[in-house]
Amino acid sequence: MSGLVSFDSLIARLGLALAIGLLVGLERGWRERAEPAGSRTAGIRTYGAVGLLGGVTAALSQALATPAVLVAGLLGFSAVFAWFKQREEAQDGGFSVTGVVAAMLVFSLGALAALGEVQAAAAGAALLAGLLASRETLHGLLQRLSWTEVRSALTLAVMTAVVLPLLPNRAIDPWGGFNPWEVWLFTVLMATISFMGYAAVRLLGPARGMVVSGIAGALISSTAVTVALARQAAGGERAAPLAGAACLAAMTSLLRVAAVTLILRPQILTSMAPETLAAALTFAVCGGLLLTRGKASRAAATPGNPFELGSLLLFALMFALISTISAAVVGRFGGGSLVATSALSGMFDVDVAVLSALRLTDQGVAAGVIGHGVLAALCANAVGRLALAIAAGPASFWLPLLGATIAAATAGGFVLFTTG
Repeated sequence: MSGLVSFDSLIARLGLALAIGLLVGLERGWRERAEPAGSRTAGIRTYGAVGLLGGVTAALSQALATPAVLVAGLLGFSAVFAWFKQREEAQDGGFSVTGVVAAMLVFSLGALAALGEVQAAAAGAALLAGLLASRETLHGLLQRLSWTEVRSALTLAVMTAVVLPLLPNRAIDPWGGFNPWEVWLFTVLMATISFMGYAAVRLLGPARGMVVSGIAGALISSTAVTVALARQAAGGERAAPLAGAACLAAMTSLLRVAAVTLILRPQILTSMAPETLAAALTFAVCGGLLLTRGKASRAAATPGNPFELGSLLLFALMFALISTISAAVVGRFGGGSLVATSALSGMFDVDVAVLSALRLTDQGVAAGVIGHGVLAALCANAVGRLALAIAAGPASFWLPLLGATIAAATAGGFVLFTTG
């Protein structure tokens, strides 16, 4: 009976190896579907066979207890496939090694599946197919990004890979608030999230409109997007849809904080997520209603590159300072003081306030208190954002935004008091 179970398991693994090849072959075959039959090195059937070949080779290697069988199989297959691919490229007059690398990965993933690492093999196949399918998107992104932006991202990667391991992963202040390793790690995390929005705005471009650029821009800074929209309203554009886009930017900011909390301190999420989601939903409804009252003529302005080294260092400095002050104040006056410090710092930078509050879980502050501190930072940031909108835009812009903000705060407060 045990042999039968083992045999069935091998069949299932070989089936997965075949499926991996078919998945990647689907993308490869669709991309070259217009080519005449027999003119391509590999299509969906060939890639399926490659995955199965990798699985069979790995199974033979395991059965014979000889890893050399798998190594020789991979090298031999790679050489044959590369030769056929070279002939194809010579005929087409092109230069691309993507197909060869993809085939080698399919062979290797098929072997991985046959060796029992089914989850890793399936995940690798999905990632490979997604990467191959995103060629136009990635190429478009590279064309839209400037060298300054690419250089900033590369500089950050080098600093993170080299500097982060050298930083002490412990608090170096008497109150336990300043951990250099955590400060830089959280700074990199926030910059990465912001850069996703920045890249999305650059990739989609102004042709996608105000709503898309406003939402993506809010991943960088909802305050900067709101001020830009207020200035457009002051310049004579229709205020109602601009206010609607500002509401959607505020919604994005709330969801962004919830996502960061989920990543860094998921145990805090239950103490602030219901209120945050209620407020975000209210902003979404108000934004949708305002957007139905017309269209703006151009997209919202894009905030600056979040990977600029100067901005990163300034954020890290502010984060370290606020974290230290918060830890010292909480240590002196207790957890109840966190709400006040979060509200004060959130008026200027919600990310710094939220991260500083989340880090206090290491100081033994209750999850509910930290959750209320995060909510206080969000409320204070909304007030600060609204104040800047009033200063930069006409009443026809900031009055609807004021109404939406009051409605969102009311919704969040209602959830807080009914569930707290």
